[in-house]
Amino acid sequence: MASRRHFLKGALAGSAALAGASLAPEACARETHTRPADGLGLLYDATLCIGCKACVAACKQANNNPPEFSTEDKLWDTPLDTSGYTFNIIKMYRNGTMQTKDAEVDGFAFMKTSCMHCADPSCVSACPVSAMIKDPVTGIVAYDPDICVGCRYCVVACPFGIPKYQYDSPTGKIGKCELCRHRHADGGYSACAEVCPTGATLYGKTADLLLEAKRRIALEPGSVTNYPRGRIDGPDQSYEGKVGTYLDHVYGEHEYGGTQVLKLSAVNFQKVGMPDLPPKSSASTSETIQHSLYGGLVLPVVALGALSFIAKKTVRDKDDTARDDSQETQS
Repeated sequence: MASRRHFLKGALAGSAALAGASLAPEACARETHTRPADGLGLLYDATLCIGCKACVAACKQANNNPPEFSTEDKLWDTPLDTSGYTFNIIKMYRNGTMQTKDAEVDGFAFMKTSCMHCADPSCVSACPVSAMIKDPVTGIVAYDPDICVGCRYCVVACPFGIPKYQYDSPTGKIGKCELCRHRHADGGYSACAEVCPTGATLYGKTADLLLEAKRRIALEPGSVTNYPRGRIDGPDQSYEGKVGTYLDHVYGEHEYGGTQVLKLSAVNFQKVGMPDLPPKSSASTSETIQHSLYGGLVLPVVALGALSFIAKKTVRDKDDTARDDSQETQS
């Protein structure tokens, strides 16, 4: 027993040494991936949002998703959060008397929740079968249900809690926003931006949307400016409106390595439900560790070898003990 214990300690120590050796040359994580130059995305401006939820209905229609009910009457679609069948939703921040829109105290505000299409998405990194993929040109994080094995690693990996599992699917399927990529071939674009009456959700190249976001932040609150609607590079549907009071922060510019969906708000982003994330993606760190530990299958081979030796040694010891007992009985 003692020798087996000594061996186990030695095997574990050896495994740790090999793991350390394999990690040493690549101790630093890889660089966080950046957004593609022509990556597509959305700009959501909470100060323009009126909470009409036209975007929610349009998203359901564009993706052929069924309604979800949270009330007993079940008269209309009333999802409370994103799900396997609700890819986009408008949530509401409430405080005190709720008298003033976009005020943190005694006010209310809206926030759109959908896939952020990260520059370095954790869902893509975590997926073992490449059912989650990021298009190298558009940057859209897409999903292939024909490849998916239903492991739900993407669900756990996403810091925004976006990919959701359709538990009633007999084959196992994930539901999430894909920027209506199935509409692109016919000249269409994201349905949520297409129907937004105030331009609170705007579609286009993320680089252009970032410039537009910074333009708005630089404007004097209360001044009048043109707000584009639909798509930033499409037909002119702009209108004149008063400028709100923005936080000096474009959410998604740097968070988690950058996202292709950007957001503006007058209320603290954490208070309206957006997570406080570092500028580095977790995928850049986790992939380095995984590739170092499992590169060449060094660590698994060592661990399997140690377990095999222990199993054989245990069987051999039991056989020897049984043989000794048998000899003592015969004598």
